[in-house]
Amino acid sequence: MSNVRRAVILKLSAAAYEMDLDVAGGLVTRDENDRWLIGSRDLGAWLAEHEGEEVAIILGSLEDEKPVQTRTCRTCGRDYTDFECPHCRASRIRLRGAP
Repeated sequence: MSNVRRAVILKLSAAAYEMDLDVAGGLVTRDENDRWLIGSRDLGAWLAEHEGEEVAIILGSLEDEKPVQTRTCRTCGRDYTDFECPHCRASRIRLRGAP
């Protein structure tokens, strides 16, 4: 996997964590009772905590080889591979004082 794609996936995970969302990361395995685990977290128990809620689950493999799409910012015209243009984000933070 490219380092850029891995970094983008981990940044997405960190952003979700910063929003105080329930984030799990690690190797996907099954234990001796045939339960699915992500790292040491029981996936069935994790989903049971949110039973009856409408949720969105994002699964990003850190091992795939999909290329990272380069986008062009509609504001400044620079190319970037992140969620948003880092130049415009830095300018916004500098001018407004908040992301």
